[in-house]
Amino acid sequence: MTGRLPDFVIAGAPRSGTTWLRSALERHPRIWMAKPVVPEPKFFLVDDLYTQGIEEYSRRWFSDVPAGCAAGEKSTNYLESAQAAERMAAHLPDVRLIFVLREPIARAISNYRWSVMNGMETEDFATAIALEEEREANVDPRLRFARPHAYVSRGRYARLLQPWFKLFDRDQILVVRFEDLAASPGDTLAKIHAHLGVDPRPDLGGDASALNRSVGDQVAIDPKTRARLEAEFAPLNRELGDLLGPDFTPWTYKEVT
Repeated sequence: MTGRLPDFVIAGAPRSGTTWLRSALERHPRIWMAKPVVPEPKFFLVDDLYTQGIEEYSRRWFSDVPAGCAAGEKSTNYLESAQAAERMAAHLPDVRLIFVLREPIARAISNYRWSVMNGMETEDFATAIALEEEREANVDPRLRFARPHAYVSRGRYARLLQPWFKLFDRDQILVVRFEDLAASPGDTLAKIHAHLGVDPRPDLGGDASALNRSVGDQVAIDPKTRARLEAEFAPLNRELGDLLGPDFTPWTYKEVT
């Protein structure tokens, strides 16, 4: 018989505040998060972990959940895997899902800065964007989940979310904007609490002013590169808005040429 399993899972775009959200949720007295923070469970993503079986997942990550608590885990890269969605639907059909997304150009810049700081990027931003498809096709297997050069592709959110919406009911899925976490952490956290069925506690939001800021996040982008990115992301952002409905405000740009 399978033991305790998570009631909810946090995923999202890298550099979008999922780690901050995990910590903020853990402050709620009726929420318990899988430990340790690092490494993330990634059970439904990594073949070698998944083949160990759902009992091992339960034992390793959820054996210490206190009675009366909603249990959760955070594995950011689940968002990017249709296979992870299929596996999760098979084992956790009633799970609550929280996806955190960030305006895709800002997310790409933050990802670029992260790669530079970690010695994985030496090109300027425009060149890195131009090389993304080639680099993604030849990524080192050891970096298949980090994907340090996936600047643009990770911002095509509607396409990443579609497998999840096909497999789970809409009321199981809450999509949160990074910008709302940063601007109104308490109110946004209370909305997430309500989604998880615990008492909303906006007072637990704390300070979100430093969410995913890396040194030098203000990367200079030449006008042509920005125009190219805005032209690509504008229709994708509208597609995301159509998928999520009127409760979600997609990002827009002043002018796309």
